[in-house]
Amino acid sequence: MFDIAGWNIREAGADDAPALALVGSATILETYAGLLEIADMLDFCATQHSAQAYRRYIDGGAQAWLAEAQGTGVPLGYALLCPPELDDAREGDIELKRIYALTRMQGTGLGRALMDKALATCSGYDRLLLGVHSRNTRALAFYERQGFAQIGTRGFLVGKVEHHDFVLARPLKTSVQLDQA
Repeated sequence: MFDIAGWNIREAGADDAPALALVGSATILETYAGLLEIADMLDFCATQHSAQAYRRYIDGGAQAWLAEAQGTGVPLGYALLCPPELDDAREGDIELKRIYALTRMQGTGLGRALMDKALATCSGYDRLLLGVHSRNTRALAFYERQGFAQIGTRGFLVGKVEHHDFVLARPLKTSVQLDQA
């Protein structure tokens, strides 16, 4: 396997939708191979991780950051922020819809760098929400280190298989009490 010397992270636009779709589909394949039927996986990627799906998010006001390999520009990961689509959302929330990194990039600091980019734009919001598969222990550990805690659950179908997500939240504002002595 080749080593990747480093990466660059930049804000992504609608023209980057094919690169976002490529990483999204690759990540789904890496995560769910052996758990989903091929027809269900292909349909899920075609609908939820298509270039058109990412264009719709960005055209609808979502913000995305794309991590690319230095020198080649090959996509390695991304983060996508959007208005909340979770039932547990309340006014003042924003959703980290996706934060994906190819498996070979996990543990390199790329996930944290993408999270930092997303967090830097959350000014004015109360909480950052996300959904994560309840059995994705590696992602759950990462989110816990980033200050997220579970606030709910949700179910979703991929083909005929029902999956369960934990809905997590991270406070974005801290309350400061002034000592009025």
